[in-house]
Amino acid sequence: MSGKDPNEVDETNVRTAARRGPPPPTEPACPVCLSARTAVLLAVDGRDYWRCRDCEARFLDPAQLPARAAERAYYTGHQNDVGDPGYRRFLSKLALPLLARLESPSAGLDYGCGPGPALAAMFREAGHEVALYDPFFAPDPTVLEDVYDFVVCSETAEHFHRPAEEFRRLRRLVRPGGWLGIMTCFQTDDARFAAWHYRRDPTHVVFYRESTFRHLAGSWGWSFRTPVKDVVLMQRPGPGNDGE
Repeated sequence: MSGKDPNEVDETNVRTAARRGPPPPTEPACPVCLSARTAVLLAVDGRDYWRCRDCEARFLDPAQLPARAAERAYYTGHQNDVGDPGYRRFLSKLALPLLARLESPSAGLDYGCGPGPALAAMFREAGHEVALYDPFFAPDPTVLEDVYDFVVCSETAEHFHRPAEEFRRLRRLVRPGGWLGIMTCFQTDDARFAAWHYRRDPTHVVFYRESTFRHLAGSWGWSFRTPVKDVVLMQRPGPGNDGE
């Protein structure tokens, strides 16, 4: 039997632990593609960010996602006037290339329309029917029971807390042969990530590269196009298209 006091601190173990530092964080799965192949990106402003080695998304640590009430309060400060010419020019990056591919009239959904659904207004003015959905400003679940010729998601995907679930829903909402159009600012340079204006928005929690959407489209078997920077158009295979 050892004569060592069981309450005595083992100084050797303490010094060893101090040299090693805190244990490394546990890598969360990628919230976009669900891959377990993730790694630390950086910590900045009290927030921890990760990167996915497979789809190349960058994302906020899931334990640090903003509260729903805080999100809504931040969104209500946005000035998205339906009639604002500058805002419409911005949205035209998504609207024009998608409108060129639609038959008229088509039925669509503006997913994440926000308090000022200008994008939906632009498609309606072009002769299409557009339903609205937003978890804060147009929370009508019945529109999610239908399927559409096109679904647009502008400046919304970066807010997704569970993007894999959201993309499963978006896929289901698009009929065979239909289109999913997404606009979000592509992340390209990890060296500039800390100072990037898009990261500093407290409600932006996931950041996509063009390659992220290419990865998703490939895993779905959908076609993929980037007609302009920060815009992707994905078409579901079906009658009239071959998925190429």
